[in-house]
Order: sequence, then C-alpha cells, then structure tokens
Amino acid sequence: MAVRLAAGMLVSALIRRVEELGGHGAVLAKGDATAGAVLIQLAERGVSGDLLERRLDQDGGYCWSPTGPDNPEERGDYLARRRRSDPDLWVIELDVANAREIVDQIAV
Repeated sequence: MAVRLAAGMLVSALIRRVEELGGHGAVLAKGDATAGAVLIQLAERGVSGDLLERRLDQDGGYCWSPTGPDNPEERGDYLARRRRSDPDLWVIELDVANAREIVDQIAV
C-alpha cells in the first residue's frame, strides 16, 4: 500500500521545489490540509499545459493522470464545478520548465 502525503504537505513541497528551480507555484484554491484531492495546472512561461489529478493506479500506488478539458480556456468552468462538488479540493498551478517531471518526482 502506498503512503499518501497529506495534501497540504504535498502542495507545499511542490511549490517549494518549483520556486527553487526558478519557476512559480501558486495555490488557486485551498482544500483540506489532510485529505483533500489535488489538481495541478502545469504551465511553462505562462502557457497552460496539462491539468493533472493524483489517482490510485491498479497496483494500489499513486499516479498522475490528465483530467478535465484539453482546452485551457474551458478549464475555469470545469474547476468551478469540481470545487462545488468537492470543497476539499486543492487546485495549484506550477509554472516551470519540465513541470511534469517535477510532479512525478515528488508527488507519486
């Protein structure tokens, strides 16, 4: 069984690492510090990339998978709906080169 970092610790670690690498991390919506789900908006130089969500894989470990609409312009509505149905949900943005690699290193 995989160990799951508390959501607040995970968010803090991701933002701290991105900022150490010269990028920018921001909390767009704060969720439950312990058990909230986490969505990550990846970006590079202000250009939106994938929207990721941490999920359990078939082996009981964690993985990051794309979620929501592919078109970044449609994501605002999607995120608002998700937050209405899950007020514990965290939404963060990580703007740095190779953001996906950083997420995979820290957050699995």
